[in-house]
Amino acid sequence: MSAIPAYTMGTLCVVGGITGFARTRSVPSLVAGVGVGLLYLWSADSIRKGTANGLEAALGASALLLLSSIPRVTKGPVPAVLATTSAGAGFYYAQTLYNIRGH
Repeated sequence: MSAIPAYTMGTLCVVGGITGFARTRSVPSLVAGVGVGLLYLWSADSIRKGTANGLEAALGASALLLLSSIPRVTKGPVPAVLATTSAGAGFYYAQTLYNIRGH
């Protein structure tokens, strides 16, 4: 199991939230991007340390990002990329949890 996808998604979300705020003064972009990004980064750190709930948090962050991106997926490349990458990370962590907990 790897924390790299969660570290990557966390960094991208935090940078994206700050960039969205800097470009358009969008407070929702800032709050959502930084919030989901911090959840990903916390889960990555938990996965790396082997502590409880890291995988579940990464899966939850992926689901949250995917569900919030789907309604906007046709509005441009950023929501489409968010939906795609969150689905990929979610699939990875769901499969990892499934394999760990037993079939």
